[in-house]
Amino acid sequence: MGENDDDYETLHLARWDTRFWAWLVDFILVSLVLNILSNPFHFIKGLFSWDYFGYFLRSLGFLVYWAAMEGVYGQSIGKMVLNIKVTDRSGKPIRFPAAIIESFGKSFILPIDCLIGWFGMPGKKLRLFNRISNTIVVKTDYREPEGIRYIREKD
Repeated sequence: MGENDDDYETLHLARWDTRFWAWLVDFILVSLVLNILSNPFHFIKGLFSWDYFGYFLRSLGFLVYWAAMEGVYGQSIGKMVLNIKVTDRSGKPIRFPAAIIESFGKSFILPIDCLIGWFGMPGKKLRLFNRISNTIVVKTDYREPEGIRYIREKD
């Protein structure tokens, strides 16, 4: 690559606050689904309570959700809403194994995952499990498909 900035692809790393709001959207949606699935008619009382077994089951549910969504689409629903996505370090889509590794930290040990990222890699906008999985979170644009132009009527 040359010294000219035009020789480089530019990736805009997502801000921590944007990532938080995307996580919150996912947390609320997945929690609702897990609560409905775990106890639709109050027959299975306390399956997803906040004991160790319940914590493990909830975390496993989040891991499956994030790994599936980000491994297939590069985005969870929260990331779609906030126009961010998970990519490899060069901006290409991640594969399913990387999605599992990347999702493990935020599913099971999010506070530790973030703290190590913030203090161990300041300014990099990486969680520990982003570093381990060689992934980054970048801003996206929601654009019209090639060859299509949308006309929006004035109100």
